[in-house]
Amino acid sequence: MRAVDIIIKKRDKGELTREEIEFFIKGFVSGEVPDYQASSFAMAVVLNGMTPRETTNLTLAMANSGDKLDLNDVVDLAVDKHSSGGVGDKTSLTVLPTVAACGLPVGKMSGRGLGFSGGTLDKLESIPGYRVDLTTEEFKKQLKEIGAVLTGQSLALAPADGKLYALRDVTGTVPSIPLIASSIMCKKIAAGAQAIVLDVKTGLGAFMQTLDEARVLANLMVDIGRLAGREVVALLSDMNQPLGNSVGNSLEVVEAIETLKGGGPEDFREHCLHVCAHLLVLGKRAKDLSDGRAQAEKAMADGSAFEKFRVLVKAQGGDVSYVDDTSRFPRAKYVEVVASPMDGSISQIQARSVGEAAVILGGGRAKKSDSIDHAVGLVIHHKVGDKVTRGEPLFTIHANDESKLAEAREMTLAAHAFSNDVVQPLPLFYN
Repeated sequence: MRAVDIIIKKRDKGELTREEIEFFIKGFVSGEVPDYQASSFAMAVVLNGMTPRETTNLTLAMANSGDKLDLNDVVDLAVDKHSSGGVGDKTSLTVLPTVAACGLPVGKMSGRGLGFSGGTLDKLESIPGYRVDLTTEEFKKQLKEIGAVLTGQSLALAPADGKLYALRDVTGTVPSIPLIASSIMCKKIAAGAQAIVLDVKTGLGAFMQTLDEARVLANLMVDIGRLAGREVVALLSDMNQPLGNSVGNSLEVVEAIETLKGGGPEDFREHCLHVCAHLLVLGKRAKDLSDGRAQAEKAMADGSAFEKFRVLVKAQGGDVSYVDDTSRFPRAKYVEVVASPMDGSISQIQARSVGEAAVILGGGRAKKSDSIDHAVGLVIHHKVGDKVTRGEPLFTIHANDESKLAEAREMTLAAHAFSNDVVQPLPLFYN
């Protein structure tokens, strides 16, 4: 078997066998298949696609390319959630401790932000001392003892994915639904998940900008999961405007904490409760979605969700005093409230532009080597459909650099569009 023959077969729109895919991925990880052949393979997939069976075989080959986490000796059923990323998406910070407080253990490995899409690990590192580099042994021990883990992914899990993604990033082969689906699912399978809730974002601030694209990706990931023997549920959620109000690392942590206590923005709270309900049903802790939601609401109302977050932060070395008193988080040097320039109904808040404004302020990365300023970001005060009057606060900028503040102000103003007509609110989820 030769790598070049596999590339040619895919170039000519043939369907690859499991053995061919495994041979190629093993060779790529070992170095026997060079980067230029892997790049050619990725481009052939971009141009010609893959069948669900091919994509499943690619997913499993990448999941099996390194260590696999077996959680059977720790929990009865390992559940996980994945969000395809977006602006203001701090869902894991609220959902994970809430479902854990309901008696469903969740051990999650998250990633960092790149570009306009924020990363859970960057947000957690706003809390001084919080460790995101737990070993496999520490991961399993903590999951068994407190039922909650939120850390970074081990480099030993699915190394083929990390290596292939680095190539895709520089060869124009990122926008391929089979490659995106296999990249997401291989990490979930390698991390030991037996049941997975996928939160697939769609809209201006998502990687899948149209509902049709998001639906194709969601269906493919569900197919992969089922073919791989996992239970998978996919939700389609809106990312045309930021989720919640805050965009920026420590600002989002504070908002997640407020939501854990039963407060927080209505859209973010509703989003979290819906995801919690699905996790609790999938994890066999709730009989239906209504029961799951009621359990999650109770955990927020009685303080157990917030207490579980405190326990989680402490277990991973974080300074709990910041969780107990969020005014301890560092405050940006400049805090500017920007007023609405006109009367009207808000017809658009371009989520991607808001995310890019946060990057300009220093709250995100344009490239992987960039450092993060945890204090900066934006608070968007309204939602699409809200009526505003001229001079009313529209958004607040938290900045540590005046020139960056000015640039972010113009970008965020431009992200808002107004109408004289009544504008309907955006849905949180799509069918």
